[in-house]
Amino acid sequence: MLSAWFEDGRASLVERPAPRPQPGQALLKVRLAGICNTDLELLAGYYGFVGVPGHEFVAVVQEAPGHDYLEGLRVVADINVGCGQCPRCRLGDPRHCPQRRVIGIKHWDGALAQYLLAPVSSLHGVPDGLPSPAAVFAEPLAAALEVGRQVPLDPEMRVAVLGDGKLGLLAALGLRHQVPGLLLMGHHPAKLAIAQAQGVATLLVERGGIWPPPGQGPFDLVVEATGHPQGPALALDLLRPQGTLVLKTTSHLPTNINLARVVVDEIAILGSRCGDLALALDYLAQGRLDVRPLIAQTYPFAELTTALEHARRPGALKILLRFP
Repeated sequence: MLSAWFEDGRASLVERPAPRPQPGQALLKVRLAGICNTDLELLAGYYGFVGVPGHEFVAVVQEAPGHDYLEGLRVVADINVGCGQCPRCRLGDPRHCPQRRVIGIKHWDGALAQYLLAPVSSLHGVPDGLPSPAAVFAEPLAAALEVGRQVPLDPEMRVAVLGDGKLGLLAALGLRHQVPGLLLMGHHPAKLAIAQAQGVATLLVERGGIWPPPGQGPFDLVVEATGHPQGPALALDLLRPQGTLVLKTTSHLPTNINLARVVVDEIAILGSRCGDLALALDYLAQGRLDVRPLIAQTYPFAELTTALEHARRPGALKILLRFP
């Protein structure tokens, strides 16, 4: 099979044997995959990653020993693979298993290949009628919607999403259904226009301008989704005392925040990672948000290098890879 391979800051296409499913696993034929900022960080050396990346995908079950009824089903998959034995796994939370493997990120070959393996228990069927270019957003949308599962949201809350990249847009487009007055802040008029067209209030923030923006805040909740090392500190400036800061993105560069402010104003800081794929698929199937404007371009998998170069452009939206 044809597969991507990341090593020493280089991406290449290589021929590798197709994997064979073990009991409890399914062999998936990848149809469509998205390039995530995490993939770009892995390519740049984040985590010292070597291997097959890719964790946003739609695939068809090719083989599932003992689960023949799954064959031919179009699916997405939870990316965290727990050990199944530890206290976290016994609680049904493999996301925080100390020995977890993560598809395309940690000790499990990812979806930038013609085939990959996934636990049968991780699979979610894609609803009939939901196009694959929308379903491929299930994983990042689930991560965005996780904020609403971690923090009790109220329609009257003052909520800001900081950052108009792909995850910030998904957070704003998804969470606005719980908080209609949510405000998305960002630097890019074209990206903010995507959210505006779907009913999200936006604010264009000038680089180097006054911060916090005059007349904005304080907010009850700020979702930090800039991916920039200064993002958490800027988000903290927007919060009221006893407000909540949710960190949705990471940076490999050091981050400095005013911990004295956190203590004195009793700010709650929450990390937020993966979410509920079933919920995300439901949002997409119901048309609660339109992800099509977030797609910049779709490339054949054979043009992986060109696709990665496009994804690395400043401000690029979602790049998809289509498989034969």
